Amino acid sequence: MSLSDPPAGIPALPPLASSVFDYWVDAWQRAILTFDVLRERGNIYAEHEQSGKPPVLVFDYDIIVDGRKLERPANYALAAIKPPPGCPATDRHKRPFVVIDPRAGHGPGIGGSKIDSEIGIALRQGHPCYFVMFFPQPVPGQTIECVTAAERVFLAKVNELHAGDAGKPFVIGNCQGGWALMMLAALEPELVGPILLAGSPISYWSGLHGKYPMRYTGGLLGGTWAASLAGDLGNGKFDGAHLVNNFEQLDPANTYWHKPYGLYAKVDTERQRFLEFERWWGGHFLLNKEEMEWITQNLFVGNRLSAGEIFHDEGRSQINLRHIRSPIIVFASWGDNITPPQQALNWIPDLYANAGEIRDNEQTIVYFLHEHVGHLGIFVSAGVANREHSELANALDLIDVLPPGLYEAIITDTHPDMPGLEFASGRYVIRFEPREVSDILALGEGRDDERAFEVVRRVAQVNQAMYDRFVSPAVRAVTNETTAALHRNLNSARLERHLISDSNPFVKAVAPLAEAVRAQRRPVAPDNPLLLAEQQASAMIGQMWDSYRDLRDSACENLFKAVYESPLTAALVGLSPSAPHLNRPRGRSREQDELLRLKRAEHATWFERGSPEAGFLRLVIYVASGVGVVDKRPYDGIRQLMRERGLDKTITLNQLKHAVNLQTYLVRLDEDRALQGLRKLLPTLDQRREALHLARGLLARSGPIKEEKRLRLQHVAAILQVDETAESSISEPGPEM
Repeated sequence: MSLSDPPAGIPALPPLASSVFDYWVDAWQRAILTFDVLRERGNIYAEHEQSGKPPVLVFDYDIIVDGRKLERPANYALAAIKPPPGCPATDRHKRPFVVIDPRAGHGPGIGGSKIDSEIGIALRQGHPCYFVMFFPQPVPGQTIECVTAAERVFLAKVNELHAGDAGKPFVIGNCQGGWALMMLAALEPELVGPILLAGSPISYWSGLHGKYPMRYTGGLLGGTWAASLAGDLGNGKFDGAHLVNNFEQLDPANTYWHKPYGLYAKVDTERQRFLEFERWWGGHFLLNKEEMEWITQNLFVGNRLSAGEIFHDEGRSQINLRHIRSPIIVFASWGDNITPPQQALNWIPDLYANAGEIRDNEQTIVYFLHEHVGHLGIFVSAGVANREHSELANALDLIDVLPPGLYEAIITDTHPDMPGLEFASGRYVIRFEPREVSDILALGEGRDDERAFEVVRRVAQVNQAMYDRFVSPAVRAVTNETTAALHRNLNSARLERHLISDSNPFVKAVAPLAEAVRAQRRPVAPDNPLLLAEQQASAMIGQMWDSYRDLRDSACENLFKAVYESPLTAALVGLSPSAPHLNRPRGRSREQDELLRLKRAEHATWFERGSPEAGFLRLVIYVASGVGVVDKRPYDGIRQLMRERGLDKTITLNQLKHAVNLQTYLVRLDEDRALQGLRKLLPTLDQRREALHLARGLLARSGPIKEEKRLRLQHVAAILQVDETAESSISEPGPEM
């Protein structure tokens, strides 16, 4: 029965009039309910602010280290996450997880704002989980060095609590937490296990023509002085709401239309999701002016991290990303317009000319490229959590023992006929395919356009010096805490939430009206012609905003190029217009060459030394190295073999990692000598037969053994003087464990 159906005895309205009446009743009700949700958002904002803006985690936690009480205090803390009901008890023998959320305007908690999240995945698998949180107000005098010192203490505490054989902590750096993690891992390589950079910008000048306009912002503002001005207006504190506003301007269609209209169109079902997200999105935090200046001058505009130009501990320590010893996992997405794949990955060609240099440095780098998920979806999407994050978490031990090199992670669906299906962790299988540095560069359009950003950096230095000398003293002279608070409260991000809340008596009166509407809610039929017209109009409005965005971004890019690619501008700051890209990989020094020579000499003593287990690893590595793809299923087979033979009690994960790296190095250094050495490592005929048998079975777990691997197996059998004809008759589904 339609709302417009008349009482008995009264003629019904014509169909058109009935549709109009039904639509306008529904539209009016949706408007009231939408305004009421915005009122609730304002109330939640006020309550969150009054409670000290705790993390928006859906998990309980205990603070075990308060950074505000350290020798070098910082407004950070280390929290131990408590498993919720339904999750297994924490297994202290499993590798601990540590999540570092971004301090980029918002508060902490996005990495654990849902059950299906980075933290939720870790807890479901029984891992101890820790969270690096921060508070709304920075400690007076706090710098980025203070934050890094606090995070050192946090990771040392986690290592102390899990000093067994679980492995070093797996540390996740979300967005801006990624560069902080890279710095920490370079300064304290022994404190971290594998590290994951999720949507983290490291190479700030990179991008594509016609896309990712955020990288032009520093140049269009004339450098970093604007951040200093904002800090001076805040009486020494930078308001994170400015960063949030910048993010929102990237997609004005979403900010000004799709998000509010999406709430209005689906207000009956969208309320809870909208309020949960807005609780985090509207939680604006502060940074000290010095912190924001360090970030803008060294990272956003300076791009000094991958160039090795950042010094720490008052200049005593140089941050060199080559010093990181743990595997580095990079998760980027083509749908991310805040941290595009080029900014997430181009630090690799900044450091290394080719994959051989990565191997020489004994570094393992794994990257994964998602096709379409947006920036926030990397952290909050349930689909991403249950697929990408879950598979990476399941493969951590394999990643930890991957031979040094550059790999792309590929995740595929399982199917009933898949070989080795019993070793799959769920509905997906992950494998790691070797890549070259040229594959990273091929994701973009070259890097010649980055020369203009070196011009920006020099212009920024001049403008910053002028601001510090002539403008900053005058601004600070007329600023105090009262003016700073007024300036913050008048920010549109805060003002709209304060005005649309119960603190406004006119808005408070909406609550009873909304209750009455809910009691008599009459949604319109989905095929109502006016509702369909509304949806079409919404799509057109979104397209208009997108057209405006495209025109704006194109104009900004053209202006940037006209100014900073001009030979005159380059000459004015002392640069040649044809200067090469600044961050080209630097050649090895004499000291590095000597260390490499000594390492080769030391490793060469192991060609004919080692246990039968080492010989088996060398055999498998040689056979598999022809294709180079590393599949998780054979690795799980090796771990099962170790468990059933009791080797997991005597060989730790670190020892296995060292053994794999050593045997891989020997095979790559001198393949013939490595194979001849198998005669010493596998001295008896029974050992040789068993090694070949096990190798064949393990390789078959990821599918039928390819011809190249068969030929390699035959080659090894000939060296070991084993009858390959007899051996190949053994069934391939798997070894008898």
